[in-house]
Amino acid sequence: MSGTAGNSPHGGKPRGIVVGVDGSDQSICALIWAAQEAQRRRTPLHLVTAYTVPIFAASGLDGGYATVDDTVIREGAETVLNQASAKVADYDIEIHASVETGDAAGALLEQSENAELIVVGSRGRGGFFGRLLGSVSSALPAHAKCPTVTIPLSCASRLPEAGVAAPEDQGRPSEQPDVEPVVLVGVDGSEQARAAVLVAAEQAQRWNMPLRMVCAVPPFTGSLAWVPAPLDREALYADIQIQLDAGKTWLQSHFPGLQISHKVFDGAPVEVLIDSSATGQLMVVGSRGRGGFAGMLLGSTSQGVLHHAKGPLMVVPDHYDPRLANRSDFGPLLGS
Repeated sequence: MSGTAGNSPHGGKPRGIVVGVDGSDQSICALIWAAQEAQRRRTPLHLVTAYTVPIFAASGLDGGYATVDDTVIREGAETVLNQASAKVADYDIEIHASVETGDAAGALLEQSENAELIVVGSRGRGGFFGRLLGSVSSALPAHAKCPTVTIPLSCASRLPEAGVAAPEDQGRPSEQPDVEPVVLVGVDGSEQARAAVLVAAEQAQRWNMPLRMVCAVPPFTGSLAWVPAPLDREALYADIQIQLDAGKTWLQSHFPGLQISHKVFDGAPVEVLIDSSATGQLMVVGSRGRGGFAGMLLGSTSQGVLHHAKGPLMVVPDHYDPRLANRSDFGPLLGS
């Protein structure tokens, strides 16, 4: 383990895994998850906290603005960072840490240009350490250049090393769903979802776990009044199953040793993904998707899942993967 508060030792943006910390319980859970993932990947872990200097409007006749000395604020940020570094000191990983000034979302977005992964808590604290979590966890997945993982506080029971109490509204342990050793990925037939499936497969292979593709078929409502004829739901399900089978065969060609399955659920995509997120080690979605009968799994839906996921959620940004080129060779495409 090495590293202190400061810039990346390589003089540029950090590589490896970047985790946003602000001292909140959520960020501690994110920190432990990120450290465990960095150890599994054998990649460096970079801790980042950020603060802004408040600007006050002057009350004198001369007008203008006045800033405060940021020494105390920076020292507080460094204390948070040092405590976080100590929390993961025993992991067999290379650790670096830095205090950034300015908007926390902007700082982490800049880090995402070279990082493998950005990890944050799903909600955080206010104050001078600045929006590192909270609204930042919404801004990051939509604009980050690398996958973003958000860790909700409800994951505290999965991360005992964090030493954080789970929320009181989680219910008794007997009421909690069993967490399976599986990586889940939302699919809706879009190219973005297929790119996310490849990232999810890589993660499942890295963790030596099965991969399960999750597809939601929402109920038909009045909003579909333009449909010219009643849709045969059984035929729709059969068609989706054929296309999912084709997708599984394609994915298996790129990951021959990976155990892959798929499951179709009746229900609104947001609800299906939120419920499913409680049962797997990780839920993966793309940052955007398509509308249509198979879904809206991504796009605005990914935002809904982001705020209510019951387990770790990875959002994969739009990107081109050359392995997508031969998908049509394996059969019909979902949603086409």
